[in-house]
Amino acid sequence: MNRYLAALVLVTLVWGLTFPILKVATQTLSGVEISALRFALAATCMFPFFWRLPRHTWRDGAVLGALALLSYVGQAYGLQFISSNRSAFLTSLNVIMVPLLAWAWGTRPAWSVFVAALFAVLGIGLMSFDGGANFWADTATILCALAFAVYVIVLSARAQSHQAHQLAAAQMAAMAVLGALWMLWDSGISAVRTLPDRIGLEVLAGLLYLGVVASAGMFFLQALAQRHVRAEQAALVYALEPVFAAMFAWWWLDEGLTPRAALGAALVLLAVVLSELKPDKWRRRLKRKSSAWGD
Repeated sequence: MNRYLAALVLVTLVWGLTFPILKVATQTLSGVEISALRFALAATCMFPFFWRLPRHTWRDGAVLGALALLSYVGQAYGLQFISSNRSAFLTSLNVIMVPLLAWAWGTRPAWSVFVAALFAVLGIGLMSFDGGANFWADTATILCALAFAVYVIVLSARAQSHQAHQLAAAQMAAMAVLGALWMLWDSGISAVRTLPDRIGLEVLAGLLYLGVVASAGMFFLQALAQRHVRAEQAALVYALEPVFAAMFAWWWLDEGLTPRAALGAALVLLAVVLSELKPDKWRRRLKRKSSAWGD
C-alpha cells in the first residue's frame, strides 16, 4: 500500500472514533450545533493559513465546504434517532455511490472497483445493520452519504490545483461561516445562548477531538492524499470507517464482535485490497500466459 493510501487509512481510523463521540454529543446538542461548533474550532486551528489564499482556492474551498457541511449535519442529525452502527452502514453507502456517480459523469472506473464496492457494501451490511429504522433519520444519513460521495469526486478533481493546507483552510472557513449561519437559523439566538450550560466536560472534549483532530487535521491530510488517489479508490478506503468504529466500540465500550460482524470486516478489508488491483496489468499477464500456452 502506498503512503497516500496509508494516509487515507489513518484518516478513516480517526473518523471511526467520531461515531461514539457524536452519539454522546447528540444527547445535549443538535446535529447542526455539533457541526457548527466543531468547524468553528477547526477554522480557528487553520486561521494562520487564511491570509493570501488565492481566489480559486476560496472558490473551490467554498464548494467543498458546503458539500462536507451538508454531509456532516445529515450524519449528526441522523445519530439523534438511530444507532451509531446503523449510521455507519448508511454513511458508508458512499462506497458504491462514488463509482456510480463517476460513471454517470463520463469516467470509466475499472471493473475491479465495482467488484470491490460490492464486497464493501456487503461487508458493511453484515457488520453494522441492526434494524431500528427511522424514516427521516435514515433519509438524512443517506443524503449525507450522497453529499460525501460528491465531495470525494470533486476533491479528487480539484485537489491537484491547490496546496493542501490552503484548500483545507478554505474549506474550514466556509464550513465555520455556513455552520454558524445554519445554527442561528435552526436553533435561534435563545438556544445558542444556552450552549455553555449544555456543554459539559465530556462533550467539550469530544468537540475538541471532532474539531481539531478529525476536522482540521484530517481535512488537511485528506486534501494532501487525494491529490494522488483516485476518487473511487479513496471511497473504498473510507469503507474501513465502520470497521474501525466497531473496533473502538469493542475496546472502549466493551461491545462484542459477532462472527457475522467479523466476516463483514474481512469483506471490507478484501474490498480495499481488490481496489488496488490494476486491471490492465492483469490483462497483460493473462495475455502473456495465453501466448505461452499457445506456443
